[in-house]
Amino acid sequence: MRITIWNEYRHEQENEEIRQIYPDGIHNAIGDCLKSEHNVTTATLDEPEHGLTDERLNDTDVLIWWGHKAHEEVSDEVVAKVKAHVLQGMGLIVLHSGHFSKIFKSLMGTSCDLKWRESDDTERLWVVDPTHPITESLSSYVELQQEEMYGEHFDIPTPDETVFISWFEGGEVFRSGVTYKRGKGKVFYFRPGHESYPTYYNKEIQQVIKNAVNWAQPLQTPTPQYGNAQALEKTKKN
Repeated sequence: MRITIWNEYRHEQENEEIRQIYPDGIHNAIGDCLKSEHNVTTATLDEPEHGLTDERLNDTDVLIWWGHKAHEEVSDEVVAKVKAHVLQGMGLIVLHSGHFSKIFKSLMGTSCDLKWRESDDTERLWVVDPTHPITESLSSYVELQQEEMYGEHFDIPTPDETVFISWFEGGEVFRSGVTYKRGKGKVFYFRPGHESYPTYYNKEIQQVIKNAVNWAQPLQTPTPQYGNAQALEKTKKN
């Protein structure tokens, strides 16, 4: 498959502590676990058109999105193009604070707000749908020793499927892995991945992303036709 990984790539350039964790950027850390099976390219905020040109989107089967501090810098024109491609069948995987990205909020139609805390909480991601292909090769839960807490209420539409629910040592819970269908495209939101922690080097988190890419890939399904249509059978007027 043709995978594009989009990242703001701001934290890694501006913060030495985060650069030590992801010296080549979060996008390349994620890409490294996918390159053996897929054709992986990356795009970042400060590239022309944020790296998401028409040519790049036309050559993308699944787009992975990580954003945090610069959501408002993403142009509405690029967001509209990405949304159109999702509706036409491109898969979209939104990671961590990408819940506040323009593209995710546009597809959800809600504020996508939540509560949060940075205090090195242990996170336990429970598999709540063991029949789902995104959970393939996982155990019943994934434990992360340090992560940013996200807590309910998460202001999203009722998911088509809830795959993971997180528990945090402070007592909060969160719907950390949810899926949606939008047009012909499939969308997966996956919560872990705060920039201050090496979460994307965790083999189980990598496995989830690998599984999600396979789940979200476009299929050769019928394209709906809208508007005025000619009758397939003889009617009273023809």
